[in-house]
Amino acid sequence: MKIDTIIFDLGGVLVDWNPEYVFLKEFNGDRIKMEWFFNNICTTEWNEEQDKGKLIKIATEERIQLFPEYEKLIRMFYGRWKEMLRGEISETVEILKKLKSQNYRLIALTNWGAETFPVALERFVFLKLFEGIVVSGEIKMLKPDKKIYEYTLSKYNLNPANCIFIDDRLSNVEGAIKCGINGIQFISPKKLITELINIGVEI
Repeated sequence: MKIDTIIFDLGGVLVDWNPEYVFLKEFNGDRIKMEWFFNNICTTEWNEEQDKGKLIKIATEERIQLFPEYEKLIRMFYGRWKEMLRGEISETVEILKKLKSQNYRLIALTNWGAETFPVALERFVFLKLFEGIVVSGEIKMLKPDKKIYEYTLSKYNLNPANCIFIDDRLSNVEGAIKCGINGIQFISPKKLITELINIGVEI
């Protein structure tokens, strides 16, 4: 079946977001200490709770109660969140624009907090290229749960066989594939172009 829809993840694919832009300096360049903090205090799992709709204020206060000695650093995670949002990944944005010019339907599917996503909408003009954007924090579903893929397919009346999903996290790509969607793990813009062409996408 012919591909007519490309579904993009945002962070790590089109947007450069990384908490180390703030925290590496706070840890005086000590990457080992910084990674310990992310593995034990402000963890990926904790951040994903907010991506699934938990309020930042509640999440922050709960974490401070657990680790009061790290209060300053915990408050910094969302207090300086905008500084972690470095900018767009320009090479991938160019791919997005080419796909738009070829009249592919473009949908974004992102694990992103409802409270912080308005910052991205304000900052990144390219987001207007999407027909629709599914934000996990707004619908309280999270990749790679099959429900969020099914929600996206239903909302935009998509045939999974006609779609490609692009994400930098393999687990998210595998979640899409389980729902019948073609999947590509994003490694680099150059590799993405090659993989899209191999699937038959005109770019």
